[in-house]
Amino acid sequence: MKISYHGHSVVKIQTGGKTILIDPFITGNELTDLTASEEKPDAILLTHAHNDHVGDTVDIAKSSGAVVVAPVELANYLGSQGIETVGMNLGGAKEFDFGKVKFTKAFHSSSYTTEEGEVIYGGMPAGILFEAEGKTVYHAGDTEVFGDMEIIGKRHSIDLAFVPIGDFFTMGPEDAAYAVELINPKQAVPIHYNTFPPIKQDPEKFKQAVKQAEVQVLKPSDSIEL
Repeated sequence: MKISYHGHSVVKIQTGGKTILIDPFITGNELTDLTASEEKPDAILLTHAHNDHVGDTVDIAKSSGAVVVAPVELANYLGSQGIETVGMNLGGAKEFDFGKVKFTKAFHSSSYTTEEGEVIYGGMPAGILFEAEGKTVYHAGDTEVFGDMEIIGKRHSIDLAFVPIGDFFTMGPEDAAYAVELINPKQAVPIHYNTFPPIKQDPEKFKQAVKQAEVQVLKPSDSIEL
């Protein structure tokens, strides 16, 4: 399994001949190395409805035929835009031909703003547990640190965790380091930082604060093999 990071919260997973994109905020993301029109994933997984996470989902799904797996209210809205969606909710899991997806808690907000300025309720924000090839990847989404992360870590042997460190909208480096302690993954990668002025951070501070897991500070396009 090859997992690559592409700026902000964008993660690509390649496994079993399938490609999965998580939170494909590409257009308008100055940190990404991707071009939306060139992405042809088999599936898109969304943590919540904010525009900097939904990003180019509709255009990519229309051009590639990708199925979009998202919190149910967000999935219902995106489905009305003419793409295939699967709506799930917290605690729910489903086996797909590309791997197993389970939504977990995340403490944040979730709404999508259309080009016309309409605000669409996006349901509960989520983290994502993805399992394939005997490996488990946890994308925490946008969240603060919360005690049930320990349950997530105890219930699932997590090989790689993506955790936000940007502060302001999510937890910052210190809280994210504590989150890693609760989750107890083998490896951790910081995400959701440096995209906008309010979330400027030095990821090395996060790396230094984490004691019990290997931290990989990835630049856009960098990858990890599991």
